[in-house]
Amino acid sequence: MNAARACPALLVSAPASGQGKTSITAALARWHSRQGRRVRVFKTGPDFLDPMVLERASGHPVHQLDLWMNGADDVRARLHAAAAEADLILVEGAMGLFDGSPSSADLAQQFGLPVLAVIDGSAMAQTFGALATGLARYRDGLNVHGIAANRIGGAYHAQLLRESLPQGLRWLGALPRDATLALPERHLGLVAANEVADIDARIDALADAWAIHADSTLPPPVTFVGANMPAPPPRLRGVRIAIARDAAFCFVYPANLDLLTAAGAELVFFSPLAGDALPVCDAVWLPGGYPELHLAMLSRRDDLREALHAHRDAGKPLLAECGGMLYALDELTDRDGDKAAMAGLLPGRAAIQSRLVALGLQQVELPEGVLRGHTFHHAEAAIAATALATASNPNGAPSREAVYRDRRMTASFVHLYFPSNPEAAMRLFLP
Repeated sequence: MNAARACPALLVSAPASGQGKTSITAALARWHSRQGRRVRVFKTGPDFLDPMVLERASGHPVHQLDLWMNGADDVRARLHAAAAEADLILVEGAMGLFDGSPSSADLAQQFGLPVLAVIDGSAMAQTFGALATGLARYRDGLNVHGIAANRIGGAYHAQLLRESLPQGLRWLGALPRDATLALPERHLGLVAANEVADIDARIDALADAWAIHADSTLPPPVTFVGANMPAPPPRLRGVRIAIARDAAFCFVYPANLDLLTAAGAELVFFSPLAGDALPVCDAVWLPGGYPELHLAMLSRRDDLREALHAHRDAGKPLLAECGGMLYALDELTDRDGDKAAMAGLLPGRAAIQSRLVALGLQQVELPEGVLRGHTFHHAEAAIAATALATASNPNGAPSREAVYRDRRMTASFVHLYFPSNPEAAMRLFLP
């Protein structure tokens, strides 16, 4: 069952954020899919927005690969499973190639993934080759297979960049400097794919542009060995979990849903923005998202507020993560200073700032067990409650989020990755 499987693969990275990794990964996924290849895409590290675009580009859910948050065995099992059903595996990196601990380079090296380095070539010519050479030679044992240029000015510019590469570094393709190809952004990153009406047309345009300068050969096959990952026990059999899902509550790891389903839970989704009532359920999950962009609509949901209070007061499980916790507070203020009453499940207020307030991996020890995840938000919160626990950051960074507990309600800025401790995750939802 865990026999080794080989599949062509690439880890798409860059010297820094903002170089165009997501655009080129999406272009590659759609371009290869059009040619009849089965493409599976992953995202390095914690991220919700890039995977939404990459899911549209490839037609399949995009899971996270993080050596610390997932653990090496979880990463190994996911790559092994993908190799069984794919003709090409793409992994979009995070930040710059060597940034963070663990970094994208760490992941590539541990699993033998060839690297495609994306470099913004818009303001350079032959120096492009020097930067590519530095990325390729910085760490022994890392296989930088090829280079791609983003934001090129035209065919001659592409020629200059391609000819600057040293022997042994392949030119794999380029995208032009064209504002119509840009993926729209907002304060947390890319705009969620389901909010971009023409997202498929944009991805098709990226694939068309990629085809002009692309190297049509597949990357070398990588041999993936499986890991023994036992299925979770059916601890949640018969448990009905209501999950908020719409533009205000859209940050959910697919692996979290998979784990709950594998544990026997019945998942039922509802949209607070669409006016859906809280479904009959044993537990509620309010995931992260953008409640600050929908203050007026959420503040009018007196019926949902009352239903959630009744649920919590009955001692039923409720998990509120990041944006879900912002909605659980008494009041939320957006970046323009507009404020509105929220659900009032947790005493406190929050305001969205123009700058990033917290970022980093998180580990938190709860009564249910130790869980890992991450934090990433622009909200400054004042919460009038005593924390049940405070998360730690494995890299010693300052972001350490508090976790609050009222009866069976758990609320925090931390986005939990359930497979990091399936038993603890299941206990959060047990009646």
